[in-house]
Amino acid sequence: MAQIIIYPTTSLILSDLVRRFGHEPLVMMEQIREKINTVGIDSPPLNITGQEPKKGLKYAAVEVPAGVRGRMALVGPLIDSAEAGIIVDEPDIAFGCMGCARTNELTKYLIRQRDIPLLEIYYPRTEDEGKEFVKQIATFLKELNNNSKNSESEEEAN
Repeated sequence: MAQIIIYPTTSLILSDLVRRFGHEPLVMMEQIREKINTVGIDSPPLNITGQEPKKGLKYAAVEVPAGVRGRMALVGPLIDSAEAGIIVDEPDIAFGCMGCARTNELTKYLIRQRDIPLLEIYYPRTEDEGKEFVKQIATFLKELNNNSKNSESEEEAN
């Protein structure tokens, strides 16, 4: 099982596909759930502590708008822990809106900079493209399963 960063990080469709193939999707919803369920958050509905903007500085400069740094405080650690990634380019707004064009560009850039297996595909616009879209994702995820099984076999042999 691999931890897979998905973009858009709010996509329930990608999250579900990744889970169906036995992997863990790294998504913003999990980060937000953890934040709102953590005891000690003093500022609902903001649900942040003074540390979040500081964490965001690791991923975006101080000159970058605070909203970008705040989002990157959540998304950045997901990117750091990813073992693979799926990026959907030009997604429909309903597919998983992230809400900030600069955060979106920075997120995709940081994912691409990682030395991890990466599938980058365009959002489907027709039914046939939709079928091919799911097929490409399934193939990518199955290959990750096969690669992780081969790695485990090699480790056991040593």
